[in-house]
Amino acid sequence: MLSKKTKYGLKALTYIAKSDSDAPVQVGEIAKSEKIPQKFLESILLTLRKSGFLGSKKGKHGGYYLIKETSEIKMTDVLRVLEGPIAMVPCVSLNFYEKCDDCLDEHECSVHKLMIQVRDNTLKVLRDNTLEDLAG
Repeated sequence: MLSKKTKYGLKALTYIAKSDSDAPVQVGEIAKSEKIPQKFLESILLTLRKSGFLGSKKGKHGGYYLIKETSEIKMTDVLRVLEGPIAMVPCVSLNFYEKCDDCLDEHECSVHKLMIQVRDNTLKVLRDNTLEDLAG
């Protein structure tokens, strides 16, 4: 299940992408428009800034702005930053692999086989979509 952190992060990125002006978008504006608790949103936007998706400007006319083109921001990258591993179980994760404690042979495991399919199909959808697609 998608966490609120990731859901709100995607909504905020989309809001910034859709903003008409080149001026930074203020946190309060995003929070009010998207019905996101402002303190929680500040934390999410800081994570996105530290991860290289957003820039920020301080001061009265400050806020957040995209530092990449919307077509360059893949949903796989955003989800990994905000959510962590995309795979539902650690034994099929491409970037965060861990062997399951209760599995004797993952090549014979029915759950493993199913979760590889889920991971691959999820990755395809996320790779094929960018912020441009969400903001479109």
